[in-house]
Amino acid sequence: MNEPRSTPKHFAPPGARAVGASIPHESATAHVTGAALYTDDLATRLPGVLHAWPVMAPHAHAWLERLDVAPAYHVSGVVKVLTAADVPGENDTGANRRDEPLFPRPATSDGDARPEILFHGMPVAWVLAESEEAAKLGAARVIAEYTPRAAILTIEQAIDAGAFHTDEERIVRGEVDAALAASKIVIDGELYVGGQEQFYLETQASIAYVDESGTMMVHSSTQHPTETQDVVARVLGVPAGDVVVQQLRMGGGFGGKETQANPFASVAAIGAVVTKRPVRVRLDRARDVVLTGKRHPFLGRYRVGCDADGTLRALRLALWSDGGWSLDLSFPVLGRALFHSDNAYYVPAMAVTGRVCKTHKASNTAFRGFGGPQGMVMIEEVLDRVARAVGLPADVVREKNLYREGHETHYGQRVEDADRLARIWGELKSDAQWDSRRREIDAFNASSQSVKRGLAITPVKFGISFTAKWYNQAGALVHVYKDGSVQINHGGTEMGQGLHTKMLQVAADALGLPIACIRIMPTRTDKVPNTSATAASSGSDLNGAAVKNACDVLRARVCEVAASMLGCTSDAVTIEGGVVRGDGRELPWAEVIDRAYHERVQLSATGFYKTPEIHWDREKGRGRPFYYFAYGAAITEVEVDAFTGMYAIRRVDILHDVGDSLSPMIDVGQVEGGFAQGAGWLTQEELVWDDKGALRTPNASTYKLPSLGECPPVFRTKLLERARQEGVVGGSKAVGEPPLMLAISVREALRDAVAACAATGRRGAVALASPATAEQVFWAIQTLREEGRATMPEPIVGVRS
Repeated sequence: MNEPRSTPKHFAPPGARAVGASIPHESATAHVTGAALYTDDLATRLPGVLHAWPVMAPHAHAWLERLDVAPAYHVSGVVKVLTAADVPGENDTGANRRDEPLFPRPATSDGDARPEILFHGMPVAWVLAESEEAAKLGAARVIAEYTPRAAILTIEQAIDAGAFHTDEERIVRGEVDAALAASKIVIDGELYVGGQEQFYLETQASIAYVDESGTMMVHSSTQHPTETQDVVARVLGVPAGDVVVQQLRMGGGFGGKETQANPFASVAAIGAVVTKRPVRVRLDRARDVVLTGKRHPFLGRYRVGCDADGTLRALRLALWSDGGWSLDLSFPVLGRALFHSDNAYYVPAMAVTGRVCKTHKASNTAFRGFGGPQGMVMIEEVLDRVARAVGLPADVVREKNLYREGHETHYGQRVEDADRLARIWGELKSDAQWDSRRREIDAFNASSQSVKRGLAITPVKFGISFTAKWYNQAGALVHVYKDGSVQINHGGTEMGQGLHTKMLQVAADALGLPIACIRIMPTRTDKVPNTSATAASSGSDLNGAAVKNACDVLRARVCEVAASMLGCTSDAVTIEGGVVRGDGRELPWAEVIDRAYHERVQLSATGFYKTPEIHWDREKGRGRPFYYFAYGAAITEVEVDAFTGMYAIRRVDILHDVGDSLSPMIDVGQVEGGFAQGAGWLTQEELVWDDKGALRTPNASTYKLPSLGECPPVFRTKLLERARQEGVVGGSKAVGEPPLMLAISVREALRDAVAACAATGRRGAVALASPATAEQVFWAIQTLREEGRATMPEPIVGVRS
């Protein structure tokens, strides 16, 4: 594709191991110079490409009474308007259930023949034209008539209407009712946790064309090329082997491109078949936000029992998630929320239930953490309520209830290396001067009426593995060419997280070569088939092990050849820095490879890996769904204006467990980026719909994203030392998702600052909405005033919305 090679020539000192070195992202130079290509950039290289634009329904729930596309053809440049009649195969792109019509179709439940609109903005047709402008003008000419119907827009409305995608799921340990009855203190509560827009920089994009061999070639910004291949094949009515999906790189994904790239790739593919021309689908920001799903909003209702010293005895937690109009990945998202509703705490008797609600909104989907964050926010809410009920500092109650060695989770998995939680907790508090800062903040709050400061520490325990067992596998294909250069193909996708960088490091160490000798190829379904999604924080674990497996096979073959050249046994051969040594002699790698080729030694190998020891019995609610846990903790300090609710993050200290890091610079970036994204979800990013189901926050002017201005002036991130994880490539641990939950400390620090406004001190509940926007912080303080608990006078305020 004539892209300049971006791999730096010198990642690490000569002779140094590549794994564990702090090296730049493999495409860093291309990113900052603009040389890096993304899916939509390829459109300019395809002659005759057509541009697609959707015709979107203006109702959340309606019958489509009439669709007249003829007027669109009066616009110069319009070539074709795609409707359900143009689908050659199945008019459905649902990944897990056939409930996602690509174009509106009649409802299956009531027998009405009219196509049904299921969310505000649902495309009823796609216009293909010679230019994007012509496609937009053509879409505006399409005539569509609707009969609006009642819409379900909230979790509460869905519960009342009995509108669900799933039956109730439950995990139970112990006699919860008896434990609650025996508890000294019992607390009831409820918390609504809002959703979050992925807001990746590169919007959804796909290009499709039929190549010279008759193969459907799809370039897609997808985290799951194999699933995109399967869905496109289904929609076209052809075998999966007739479709090739390539993923060059993504400008961000965060889970939003795991399943939701599929419909846009399908539209492009249908268009390419019908018009026999390349078709490009690229959404602008507003349409991307409206048409795609978000992080699931959750409603939680709980009853917790504890002792007078804050020791947890029992918890009953009911969760409902807003799945939107189709199931998508909502079922496993809910499952991970159930798994993580303990976070890092041992609850002797625990019952957690969950159900996915069906609403008339865009179908919610994967987002970094995949339900885990929602479950973890719930238990942190519970811990704060317990601490305030017993009158103890929240950090004391949290530490008291941390998992210890020998404990098992509520689903029966032993918490191995639980001592790391205590080690992280102690090391972080010491390094961040918790005790002295706590005293300083208390003194400041006692002397300041209008400005209050808060301090909080929260832990993270996050399970690593796909909860769908069959996804815990990966393949790789490694080629060594006659000149000694190497190509690596693996099933993971690069979305800026540094996966390709880590794969280069793994391959370099496994083969004993400088990284400059190795090239990562674009992810393609005809190179590595049956790939798993790059998700669940498992990209490096799975693909790294597969790459190493293939490289180990090749290295063994090369060592056999080298042994015959050096006059020693293969066991005595070493390869380091591209130099092959044995019996006191040495040879260049390229010379040995040339000999291997002439001796007809195979210089290509496949690699494979499947995660061992994981299992789950859904009926019993018991098993080991995760191979291991990643741990961490964060301390956040905030300052709040008690009269306006405006606040700033003053300082953040993080200690996070990534095992023996494959790439420390990459991992620190993931920790800091994950924290920032989590802080945005919990404090700023507020999704707002009107009473018609239309999203009113579809772009950056109405949806507040965290920016440089919200970064704390003091941001200290450390990786846990002496933390090797056995059984994982390089002794490393996953790092993509776990750091996001470190940001719960921001929410709890804000609550601590709000509590400082109360005359009752630590005692008494302090309600705080999620996201805890400045407005919601203000209303939390105002609630204290209304209850007569606040120490400062009443400000002049408007009416609460």
